[in-house]
Amino acid sequence: MTQTKPAIKKGRKFDQVLEGARTVFLRDGFEGASVDDIARAAQVSKATLYSYFPDKRVLFIEIATQESRRQADSFQERMDESLPAEVVLPSAGRRILDFVLSDFGRAVYRIAIAESERFPELGEKFYASGPGLVKARLSQYLATCVARGELSIPDTELAAEQFADLCKVRNPLLFALGLITETSEKERSHIVDSAVEMFIARYGVRK
Repeated sequence: MTQTKPAIKKGRKFDQVLEGARTVFLRDGFEGASVDDIARAAQVSKATLYSYFPDKRVLFIEIATQESRRQADSFQERMDESLPAEVVLPSAGRRILDFVLSDFGRAVYRIAIAESERFPELGEKFYASGPGLVKARLSQYLATCVARGELSIPDTELAAEQFADLCKVRNPLLFALGLITETSEKERSHIVDSAVEMFIARYGVRK
């Protein structure tokens, strides 16, 4: 029997509840976040919180989905498809790296991985609204470059994933393992510049 997904009801304090919950989830994680703490941070009653989100799981999924989509939309807005890859990819790669290394990016990824086995829809929504959307939009841009004869790419979706992963080497893993707590501007630029150089060397059209 398929379980009916709890409905979300929006109201005057909806955004207030989301912001309070965002703060608590990032601080305490999914398991550690209590409804009392979320209501306190949002400055609403528990009754008000439950009127919007009848389930803590649904509240977390909504926050992760909205933030991931916001990042993906920002990624698209700043991508000028009329410019060549040598211009667009460095800034696109830097946005990818900066997000995965941000406090929110690391926390959402960690919690999504930890909770996706119990809540499969969480993993699905996180991927669709964040990494999947970035892949689709980057793939679309790469296809434009191919059409202009600037790049030669047989599979733009695969190439989009390859570029994103090239921009995420080293630091995300070290952060996740607690081996480092920060990374310099110079290091981030070096990683992205190297990713762009490798990508263009593989897919660039020699003139």
